Amino acid sequence: MFVIHGIKIRAGKDSPEGEALREALLAAAAGRLGLRESGLELVRIVKESLDAREKPDIYRVFSLGLSCARGEGVLVSAAKRRRLQYALEEGRPFSLGRPGRSLEHRPVVCGFGPCGIFAALVLAEYGLKPIVLERGSAMEKRMEAVERFWQEGQLSPLTNVQFGEGGAGSFSDGKLTTGTKDPSQRWILEQLVSAGAPQDILYRHHPHIGTDVLRGVVVALRERIKSLGGEFYFETELKELEIRDGRLTGIFAESLNGDIPKVTQNVTTRTVPNVTFIPADTLILAIGHSARNTVRALHSQGIYMEPKPFSMGVRIEHPQELIDLAQYGDTHQELGLPAAEYKLNCRTSEGRGVYSFCMCPGGFVVASASEEGGLVTNGMSNRARDNFNANSALLADVRPEDFPDPSDPLSGLSLQERHERLAFELGGSSYRAPAQYLADFLGGGESAERGSDKPVTELPVSPENEALYLRFGLTKPSYRPGVSFTDIEKCLPDFVTESLKEALPLLGKKLKGFDYPGALLTAIESRSSAPYRIKRTVAGLAMDPEGRPIEGLYPGGEGAGYAGGIMSAAADGVRLAMLAAGAVQPDRKD
Repeated sequence: MFVIHGIKIRAGKDSPEGEALREALLAAAAGRLGLRESGLELVRIVKESLDAREKPDIYRVFSLGLSCARGEGVLVSAAKRRRLQYALEEGRPFSLGRPGRSLEHRPVVCGFGPCGIFAALVLAEYGLKPIVLERGSAMEKRMEAVERFWQEGQLSPLTNVQFGEGGAGSFSDGKLTTGTKDPSQRWILEQLVSAGAPQDILYRHHPHIGTDVLRGVVVALRERIKSLGGEFYFETELKELEIRDGRLTGIFAESLNGDIPKVTQNVTTRTVPNVTFIPADTLILAIGHSARNTVRALHSQGIYMEPKPFSMGVRIEHPQELIDLAQYGDTHQELGLPAAEYKLNCRTSEGRGVYSFCMCPGGFVVASASEEGGLVTNGMSNRARDNFNANSALLADVRPEDFPDPSDPLSGLSLQERHERLAFELGGSSYRAPAQYLADFLGGGESAERGSDKPVTELPVSPENEALYLRFGLTKPSYRPGVSFTDIEKCLPDFVTESLKEALPLLGKKLKGFDYPGALLTAIESRSSAPYRIKRTVAGLAMDPEGRPIEGLYPGGEGAGYAGGIMSAAADGVRLAMLAAGAVQPDRKD
């Protein structure tokens, strides 16, 4: 397919959509190529992004797949003649192929976040009727538990923002950006669209679904897997593996609601109530990065793990209008542009990276604890991204040498737990989050309760930041069940505090107003990724401490240390399911 790049249409309230957009794009492409519009066909929009470099003139920029009645060569000649950017996309679409391996038992998928969802979907498409175990609740019950936590501060360790159908991504922005180039990416997006996600995720440069829409998409994928013979057991936790002679032979699972998996052959029940043995020769382990008790149990069974760098920091909030102003300029309101995004990074004088992560335009900072006595924050946006604040994680690198015991593969978990407990206590031991205004964080003052018209600490600021502060004042917290204004340094590692303090002015030079005095910092953001990795072979198999493969055990996704977001975790699930089934591609000769 011939793809032309750089087709621009002015952004704004009057910018066309739907069929009118397709007509405008085809006309613009024909004009750029110098060809008759009647001889061209717009096959599909390949990519759309926003260009604000020439503000106040802001453009939507497209890459378009075109065909021509007179042949592709005409398009190539026209593009060369006019010195236009183009590409020729070759190759067949991604295919799951067909299973090439017989399994004695139905495959089991443990965890129903992005990795588990797509692993189960692929296995179901193969006709293998997977059994899916998820320690949290199904979506309907899960949403009730999470909302009760946010409103009343009553945490359910069983079902929360980390555990339950859809994984942590169900309470996020539903961002689908990724730095990976996995061949399954478009197929994954197509499955999401078929389950109810917006069509534009197929071509937007920074696609997102929105947490309100994503929850329905997840349920639709569950129902699709069930229609193909998949079987689901929510509130069911993996307790132990049975491994004999280097091969998985079964798992022990505990039902927390009495709904024990009804596997029809060779099932034996332990003396422990509600713990059932499920014979299994294939297990895709998609447990997510917060199932700490499961990870520790696996490690005690001899599953080979190693420490892995991760990140820790805070959530930073600004008025969304301030970010819009910085990215779009003064005309952003009259243009009616979408809530602006940013992605920032820098390196401190000691070489430690500091960066924004999981940026949520028009979003909320959300309570994301999964363990009693610990406090965790995350970010979330609905599809409309129409809340009054923008937020993102502001994180500093945490290296294995920063761990309490760098030789212990799970020492990073202990570091996370320690600082999450400190944050819980600092907030008042009620799941209120410790918070501090940026001016006070940089100046060493303890922020006052809401109602104060300025941060406690008076800092000399640039005239530009002073003007922003006078215009926007103090950022209103979006976190529920509420924040406690305090000195957040008391719950952060010293090296994280020092890194953030050094980085904030540097990032303010990259994005106007990022370091304005009224920005709000809410602690603690500690679960951007797992601080360990479950080692696996090139065939996707877990290993024992001697590095020998454990046949049938496939660790994947964020909980195994192989993904960093929805798309990379989903792609890992697809890959592991194909490996487990011995997938044979259509062009392979048997």
